[in-house]
Amino acid sequence: MTNLYLFSNLKTELTDDQDQIRVRLAEALSIKAEDIQDLRIVKESVDARKKPQLFFVRQVEFSLQKPLKGDLPGNMRRVEQSRMVIPNPGFISRKIPSQEEPVVVVGAGPAGLFAALSLAEVGVKTILLERGKPVETRMRDIGQLRSHGVLDPESNVCFGEGGAGAYTDGKLYTRIKHPYVRWVMKRLVDFQAPQQILVDAHPHLGTDKLVKIVKAIREFLVDRGVEVRFQSRVKSLVIEDGQTVGVLLSDGQIIRSRHVVLGIGHSARDTLTRLIKDGVLVEPKPFAVGVRVEHPQSLINKSQFGKPERHPILNAAAYQLTHQTPDPELQKRGIYSFCMCPGGFIVPSPTEPERMAVNGMSNANRSTPFANSGVVVQITPEDLYRQGFAEDPLVGIAFQRSLEEKAFQATSQPYAAPAMRISDFMARRPSGDLAPTNYRPAAEPCNLWEILPTWLAEPLHAGLEGFNRKIKGYTSREANMLAVESRTSSPLRIPRGEDLQSTSTRGLYPVGEGAGYAGGIVSAAVDGVKAAEAIVNQLI
Repeated sequence: MTNLYLFSNLKTELTDDQDQIRVRLAEALSIKAEDIQDLRIVKESVDARKKPQLFFVRQVEFSLQKPLKGDLPGNMRRVEQSRMVIPNPGFISRKIPSQEEPVVVVGAGPAGLFAALSLAEVGVKTILLERGKPVETRMRDIGQLRSHGVLDPESNVCFGEGGAGAYTDGKLYTRIKHPYVRWVMKRLVDFQAPQQILVDAHPHLGTDKLVKIVKAIREFLVDRGVEVRFQSRVKSLVIEDGQTVGVLLSDGQIIRSRHVVLGIGHSARDTLTRLIKDGVLVEPKPFAVGVRVEHPQSLINKSQFGKPERHPILNAAAYQLTHQTPDPELQKRGIYSFCMCPGGFIVPSPTEPERMAVNGMSNANRSTPFANSGVVVQITPEDLYRQGFAEDPLVGIAFQRSLEEKAFQATSQPYAAPAMRISDFMARRPSGDLAPTNYRPAAEPCNLWEILPTWLAEPLHAGLEGFNRKIKGYTSREANMLAVESRTSSPLRIPRGEDLQSTSTRGLYPVGEGAGYAGGIVSAAVDGVKAAEAIVNQLI
């Protein structure tokens, strides 16, 4: 019988060290602390129910010198293997015959990077194509947009190595329950992520750490023989009799391949349009749009931790909010916070000239005096059809573009953000001024009721009312809302089978957020690993 145990819901002080945790566990088990060996923290989350007094609730793993008498407590069980031992996916140990053609991975976001990484681990000949620039040079182009309103359509918050996720808060929390989640987290640690991400209930990295991690992954791929090409945009697929046989680049070069992983992200609108022309089946799906809200971080700290100051251990506080409002078409329409960035800043995130979108990001230390989050409203394709949009696979993109064009036209300088105090939005009248903000290049006071369609603005208004009941002061004059948060997820899906190939086009493996199968860094990375596994199964 195993001598390894897992104990859940152990309440500890935030400042407890390993020895103090051991004592608390011993007290919970009515045994001596010295009987507990090999104690490890497996998972920890914050208990703020008695704020400002805060606690950690921990899951711990340990062994015992002496077996416990009687039945085990309900929150304790024996385990066969340490949770800190994370095995490689089984397919990585397989032998692959030599290949004449490479596997082509399109897109160097989380899905594409982890697909290429997994293929490299097996020794599969791979070419990784990215339309944008390396992650460390992207920041200069983003800086030009923030400082001077100059957009590079091929290098921005959405396009470039690391994908859109590289310039966010770097959240790694995911709701998917797949065995590859822990392996993805372990590999991130191998590439310089802090070990703590394996323990935190809601781990995050921050943009500054993500940049270093993505660069380290690229260096590993190159060392393993992967050919990594930047500023290489795929113009179209080469398809013969329903089988992918290669990709055509924008410079006219054709790369032959019968296995193409498509991890293009949620904003490659030109590529998605061309896929439909190439005969790839694409379907519209629900998504969400709205605004990005910005509050003083002290307001969020007080709400979540009980005090306005940054916590010396927990740092800046975060939140996650949802609300449902009655709707004649959906019965209940969802409004929710999205990509919340404590101690962060709002950045312009357009990819097309004369269209405006915003997103949020923060560094690992979450050190700015502002908290921001997307607040978005659930949208269905049927909503858009009722509003007069054509029944088309790209209907969601058409709607996104219409909002982004209005947002761009509402300001006096390129890529300024139309903005409004939340209190003014709630009162349905603009005051003409804004609360302090760190948005660049500029935030300009606008009436967002004139930018957002009424059928979208009304549920957003109801959602903000609901959020204010959960966080006091959420809709106060201290907070701004900036338009438009339109890139939360892909508004379409490329249908695929159990073998992860497109149902219309053999040899095409659509993955990640852009294909409609993921909702964050880790879930997209897992999807890339699954695609690599499917390809390995085809090659052996």
